[in-house]
Amino acid sequence: MSKFTLEVLQQYVYPHFQVSDADVFLGSSFGEDVALTRMGGSLLASHMDPIVGAVNHIGWLAVHVACNDIATCGAAPRWLQLLVLVPGKEDVVLMARIISDAARAARETGATIVGGHTGYSAALSRPLVAVTALAPLEGKEPVLTRGGKYGDRILVTKGIPLEGTAILADDFAGTARRLGLTEEDLAEAKVLLSQVSVIPEALILAETGASAMHDVTRGGLLETLLEMAALSKVCFQVDFEKIHVPAVGVRFAEAFGFDPLRMISSGTLAAAVPPDKVKAATAALDKAGIRHADIGWVEEGDGVLMHREGKVQHITGVQPDDDELARMWEEYGPD
Repeated sequence: MSKFTLEVLQQYVYPHFQVSDADVFLGSSFGEDVALTRMGGSLLASHMDPIVGAVNHIGWLAVHVACNDIATCGAAPRWLQLLVLVPGKEDVVLMARIISDAARAARETGATIVGGHTGYSAALSRPLVAVTALAPLEGKEPVLTRGGKYGDRILVTKGIPLEGTAILADDFAGTARRLGLTEEDLAEAKVLLSQVSVIPEALILAETGASAMHDVTRGGLLETLLEMAALSKVCFQVDFEKIHVPAVGVRFAEAFGFDPLRMISSGTLAAAVPPDKVKAATAALDKAGIRHADIGWVEEGDGVLMHREGKVQHITGVQPDDDELARMWEEYGPD
């Protein structure tokens, strides 16, 4: 599944959501991970995300992905609404497994599932799960995608492409074997899914003064950086060689023919951090045992200047519809 282009969203979606409610602090806005509404003396962060690009562990993944988006504004996810649709009424076991997996993920994040909807539709060829996550900021200032400022350093946690590689190993295992990947490769790649939560590092970076944060979902790290740069009205200078790509991720990228920079990677967090906050932020990440890298800086201009393999490419314009996992579904389909 891919998103529509920004042009389509601007023409057909956003014009219908003009906010007149004074208690809406941040409404529907491209590139922002959350909506923010005033509740009493604080703000309530909310986010909704669907998952159809995976089959195995889809309930678990959907909860973590929605909770990640909440955490990027600096709030700990608290309440969840769960939508589960399966292809047919005979898919009770599949539905039960999705619900069980979602409940397990909720326990891992510390959030509570408070309601939702389950059902089936013959129009579906695979399950669809959507999660709405909510959290009070409890007096904290929210961290937004658009907060990057000149001079900020760009920090990236863990590496890329975590989620996409794990999904290919799980749902595309037969194709992976045909492309020359081994059982050891598959096992190693599946372990990457255990790193999918960015809640710990997001809360640490928010506490230590990050200017902007965005988790790495559809479109991969490149789209994440493009959105952060566009919304902040700045340019991101990025050194690709400083971005950690695990060896198994490299092997999957070569076998399937995808670009790790454009592959979905939930579990990776990108943050713009003021230079005087970097030492405290990296020390806190080190103490928590969270891998991270300083991959560049923010300057005047627009887009992303990507230094890669001895070349510099100036990439401009957001591309939410360009995603490598969606292309894998089109080219190979799941097993």
